Amino acid sequence: MSDTVTATAAEFDLRARAIYDLGNSTIYASRSDPRFSYCTYVPPHIGSAGSRPMQLVVVMHGTGRAFTEYRDAFAEFAKWNDCIVLCPLFPAGPKGDGNRDGFKQLREGDIHYDEVLLDMVDEVATKFGCDFSKFALFGYSGGGQFVNRFGYLHPERLWALSVGAPGSVTLLDFSQDWWVGVRDFATRFGKPLNLDALKTLPVHMIVGKADIETWEITHKEGGKFFMPGANDAGKNRPERLGSLRKSFEAAGVKVKLDVVDNVPHNGMACVDKVQDFFAATLRTMRSTSAAS
Repeated sequence: MSDTVTATAAEFDLRARAIYDLGNSTIYASRSDPRFSYCTYVPPHIGSAGSRPMQLVVVMHGTGRAFTEYRDAFAEFAKWNDCIVLCPLFPAGPKGDGNRDGFKQLREGDIHYDEVLLDMVDEVATKFGCDFSKFALFGYSGGGQFVNRFGYLHPERLWALSVGAPGSVTLLDFSQDWWVGVRDFATRFGKPLNLDALKTLPVHMIVGKADIETWEITHKEGGKFFMPGANDAGKNRPERLGSLRKSFEAAGVKVKLDVVDNVPHNGMACVDKVQDFFAATLRTMRSTSAAS
């Protein structure tokens, strides 16, 4: 009788795993801070004989929090490239004030969004028995602001970085303070910016050529993020991303830039080129690993 019960329980666990964890997962609360959640896509063939070790791709939502849509958009890429996709949800107003933008700056009061994300990465790595000491990171719009800044704070944790159409950019500029530049980076974050690691990181930037509306991204005096130089990178997203690219390249960081014709502010219209960049980086990374 006990064997039957044990077998039934094991079968239940396998069936539940197949339904809720493999393919498009359900939504899980973060173990480190249940105010924040995530979903994943996990190729159903994970762990099968002859399959390659999984790599991780993290996709950061923007202000609209379309995290499941981004997960679904990366599912086929993940299946054919042996990757797990992790999409965090940082909801608006976790401190009860309705703030939609706190995550973009990495820190909001005592919330360290970069650390919440890193714990989600470790949680998913443990769940599926993977080594995610490095992962790829893409974000668009508000997510582009997050990944721009996360790339400065944790470049050693990334194997690729793709910055998509941020409304505001933090330039790799040591003559201006955060958030416009990085002069006070070490004081603010308690660690120096690891420029050597950033120089070895494959970096991609992408924006639609028609992404020229400015109503949401022009900083005005008295605004919560206004500071001297807040609008100096350019008047629209293509100009600001161009300034970000120039600041990277001036510091010795190579960047692949895609400006997509006939595309306004639409992240889903840009994911194909992001996936092409990640796939090319994966091929190089895996061939180098195999050769060594």
